[in-house]
Amino acid sequence: MAMADTAVVTGASSGIGEAIAAALLDRGIPVVTLQRSAPKLKNGNLHFRSVDLTDLAATRKVANDVAAEFPVRYLVNNAGENAPNPLEKATVEELNYVTTITLGAAMVLIQSFVPGMRAARFGRIVNMSSRAILGKSERIVYASAKAGLEGMTRVVAIETGADGITVNAVMPGPVETAHFNRGHPPGSVKRQTVIDKVLVKRLGTPQDVAHLVIFLLDRNSGFITGQSIYVCGGTSVTGTGGE
Repeated sequence: MAMADTAVVTGASSGIGEAIAAALLDRGIPVVTLQRSAPKLKNGNLHFRSVDLTDLAATRKVANDVAAEFPVRYLVNNAGENAPNPLEKATVEELNYVTTITLGAAMVLIQSFVPGMRAARFGRIVNMSSRAILGKSERIVYASAKAGLEGMTRVVAIETGADGITVNAVMPGPVETAHFNRGHPPGSVKRQTVIDKVLVKRLGTPQDVAHLVIFLLDRNSGFITGQSIYVCGGTSVTGTGGE
């Protein structure tokens, strides 16, 4: 019996990545997660490969092993890092670290899985960028890395479109995750300030983002490629996106 088309999702141990993995599993799509810590999700179709995505040689080896073992037709480059600092305190070392995981790992994984997608004449790639690329204070490192991912999305879309592969970027706005809650505790003025800037007057959920990702990964979404789509409650329209 042939193995079902498989998805690779990075950074699926919590938050948005976890929600994306759960949504794929709910649809019967096997998922391989790549990150340092094991996912909390439990499912017979969930496969975990431990890897430090800042180690690009190790990432390439794991990706090649996964490509040999599974028919990977879906790739979600969700893993990323943040290094919030004002301009005068941000460092090139932080920039190198964040871009390695955000851009370097994404490029390695795309290179590893596109050959199988081309052979199958089908593939779906979603890169997780951010509304922050439109501008947010203390995000010079994060916004620069995420903007680079948008550029990568467009180039890969151009080079793979004739092979039945689509490549899109998803740009979340303020989403309620454990990380967000640490910086914006429930009931805090800081949290309410963010909510007040959202047109729909609530924070996003990881499931809000996963809903769009699943749509873009669907076989019926084959005429959407090279796009950057915001899931931000309207903050990309108003030009406000955070504290």
